[in-house]
Amino acid sequence: MTIVFVRLRRTIGAGLGAAFLLLAAACGASAAGSGGKAQAGQLEIVTAFYPFQFVAERVAGDHAVVSSLTAPGAEPHDVELTPRQVASVTTADLVIYEKSFQAAVDEAVDQSENANLFDTATVVPLVPLSEHGDEHGNAGGGQDHDRSGLDPHVWLDPDNMVEITDAVADRLSTIDPGHATDYHANAENLVAELTRLDTSYRTGLSSCRLDEFITTHAAFGYLARAYGLIQVGINGLSPESEPSPARIALVQKIATDLRVTTIFYETLVSPAVAQSIAGDLGLRTDVLDPIEGITDASRGTDYVSVMSSNLTALRTANGCR
Repeated sequence: MTIVFVRLRRTIGAGLGAAFLLLAAACGASAAGSGGKAQAGQLEIVTAFYPFQFVAERVAGDHAVVSSLTAPGAEPHDVELTPRQVASVTTADLVIYEKSFQAAVDEAVDQSENANLFDTATVVPLVPLSEHGDEHGNAGGGQDHDRSGLDPHVWLDPDNMVEITDAVADRLSTIDPGHATDYHANAENLVAELTRLDTSYRTGLSSCRLDEFITTHAAFGYLARAYGLIQVGINGLSPESEPSPARIALVQKIATDLRVTTIFYETLVSPAVAQSIAGDLGLRTDVLDPIEGITDASRGTDYVSVMSSNLTALRTANGCR
């Protein structure tokens, strides 16, 4: 069956829109991502994309079915939603998203009239890319599709994931107080794991030859700020923006002056720009994953394992002891 990808507009009449959503919800099949139909007594949680799906699955455990609006392997920045996915935002027991990151998700949330919405930016405020302290600048020079001007990639700092985890446990405990003890116990276990990850980063990056790292997608500002590093982005916040010739020339100069060894790229976007710059300078390329989705190409099976792989890559590239 062919699925037509559309984005519902506010011009749809209220009555027609409601009928359409109910019809789409009745068609079955969950939104893209893991999970299926909730069984009796289970909650249905809809998440915008992978990092929030990871937290929700760990905190909810067997008490919920969790789905993601962004399919594995899809680039989440410009995701489009099917009518069935829009309907799932209306009927979910909890929706976890980050306002201003995905326009289609924001629109579905605004239309849903669902009272159980959790915007993660209410507990981890977003900051502009410029506030991450990159002395080299981070504008890729091309069209950047982040409309808000704010850096959405808060999940790449484990401390931020701790804040989100605790907030999810609180929300679920309010919605389903009969299982509150389980939600808080699950959150406590995940927080312990995230704390160990944070410690590994602080120890592993405490003594490095270089503080700077060069990456195609300027997604690592929160991570860099947390661990005393300096991100040099070739592109801007959008992984599909095109760097200007002037930006490429500046990045090449930075790489040469600092004796950078590695140009990083990510798994969900073409490595062509990174490979071109690295090839011109005789440098190596490697993956630094923004963990916007998990695929067979990911260096790990979940958020924690991919973050650990990112740490290994940074330590190697920056000559850390």
